[in-house]
Amino acid sequence: MATDYDAPRKSEDDSESIEALKERVPDKMSGSVDSEDADNPSGFELPGADLSDLELDVVVLPPQEDEFTCASCFLVKHRSQVHHEEKFGYICKECAA
Repeated sequence: MATDYDAPRKSEDDSESIEALKERVPDKMSGSVDSEDADNPSGFELPGADLSDLELDVVVLPPQEDEFTCASCFLVKHRSQVHHEEKFGYICKECAA
């Protein structure tokens, strides 16, 4: 059986008025915040949060003997990833491709 997808689809439930539909939908501009928001747990920091009082401890390792820094992408890679050497330094296989 062929279906006409361009025909208007109406059922008995579509007879509600616009006013009845507006009453069922919450006002998105109301400004109320749901405190039980599952997408934002209490321990999660939002982007743009003030983290100026937070100290980070980062251990910086010196370059290892089997590593190089690509002169194109500036990523530290293993020596097996060297494609060729240029005037400014080594180029990795990904940047040479």
